[in-house]
Amino acid sequence: MRALARLFLALVLLTQGTAYCDVLGEADARSIRAVIEAQLAAFAADDAQAAFAFASEGIQQTFGTPENFLAMVRASYPVVYRPATVRFLDPEQIGDEIVQAVEMADDKDRIWLALYRMQRQPDQSWRISGCVLTSSSQSRS
Repeated sequence: MRALARLFLALVLLTQGTAYCDVLGEADARSIRAVIEAQLAAFAADDAQAAFAFASEGIQQTFGTPENFLAMVRASYPVVYRPATVRFLDPEQIGDEIVQAVEMADDKDRIWLALYRMQRQPDQSWRISGCVLTSSSQSRS
């Protein structure tokens, strides 16, 4: 899993020269950020139903219930479940996917990069179709 996260991060870094405004309009960038912020707020409130609602159909099918999804996030993505700080970077297009990078710090001041794969829905809204998390050797200063 860690190797996959590093490969995904390398792809993001290789495409850093691509401006997000070439891919997305400001309204889409704001909508993507709002979806992730709303899911983080749902995690903070332990609202499994709301957090699950922001996941794509594929994620929902994989975990089956909101409670299973929340339990997985709590166990496998503790910094996403309870970030101390959150900083959004510019969204990027990687192949056919939109990826929103979010820098997060955990309660021990370690910095993490969460790479959210976003999926546009038929109604033009956005949902989260996956998240790859990688740690940084940095600490907040």
